[in-house]
Amino acid sequence: MQGDVAVSRRGSAAVLTAAGSGTRLGARVPKALVELGGVPLVLRAARGLAEAGCLDALVVTVPAAELGAFAALFPGGHVPGTTLAVAVVPGGATRQASVAAGLAALPAEVDVVLVHDAARCLTPPGTVRAVEAAVRGGHRAVVPALPVTDTVKRVGPADATGAEPVTATVDRASLRAVQTPQGFDRSLLEAAHVAGASRAGDEAAAASDDAGLVEALGEQVWVVPGDERALKITTPHDLAIAELLLSDRG
Repeated sequence: MQGDVAVSRRGSAAVLTAAGSGTRLGARVPKALVELGGVPLVLRAARGLAEAGCLDALVVTVPAAELGAFAALFPGGHVPGTTLAVAVVPGGATRQASVAAGLAALPAEVDVVLVHDAARCLTPPGTVRAVEAAVRGGHRAVVPALPVTDTVKRVGPADATGAEPVTATVDRASLRAVQTPQGFDRSLLEAAHVAGASRAGDEAAAASDDAGLVEALGEQVWVVPGDERALKITTPHDLAIAELLLSDRG
C-alpha cells in the first residue's frame, strides 16, 4: 500500500500499554494504577481514547500478577460510561513485548491500530482522532509530536571527571519530540513486530516506540501535531505537573 492510498474502513482499535512497574514514580503499585485526581492513570487514558469516538475496541496490556485489579476497572468489559469494548491481557517483559501481546488479542476485523501509553493519560481526544484520521487517509505509520524547543548538543564520551565534551550543536528546527498514540496500518505494524521479535525480550535492545520498529523496515513514518497535555508521567515531578494540568482543565 502506498502512502497516498486511503485505508478502507473496517475497524480501528487501540493497544493501551499499562504493564510498567512504576519504580521511578516511587509507587508500590504498577504505574498505571497510580491515581491522578483520584482516578488511575490507565482509566484516564482509556477514557480519553473512548472519548475520541473513532475506536471500535481497546486492548489493555497489564502486569500478569495484577490482571484482576486492572480488569475490575472495566466492569462488563467496557470503558465505564461508554460502549467501547475492552480486553485486559497480560503484557510482556518489555514495552515492545507488551504491544505484541496486545496486537495478538485484537479482533480480526481491525485494520488500523493505535498504540498508546497509559502514562500519557491526559492526551486529548482530538489528538487521538488526528492520528487515526491520518492513517485512514493513507499514511501507514503516524506519530504525534511537538517541536523541540531546547538547544540540543551532541556529546562524546565522558572524561575521568564525568564531564562530556560537546561535539556538535544539533539544528532543532527539524527535531520533534514524539508522543502517543502512534497509529499504524495493522499489517505493517504486525510485520514490524515480527521482524523485530528477537529484540523484544531484552529491555536494553527493545524498541522504545513502535515507529522505530516500522522505521527499521525502511517504511516511512509521518508526523502530525502533538499536544503539550500528552506528557509522559514517569517521575513524581511529572505527576505533579499532570495534577496542575488537570486543575487547569477544571
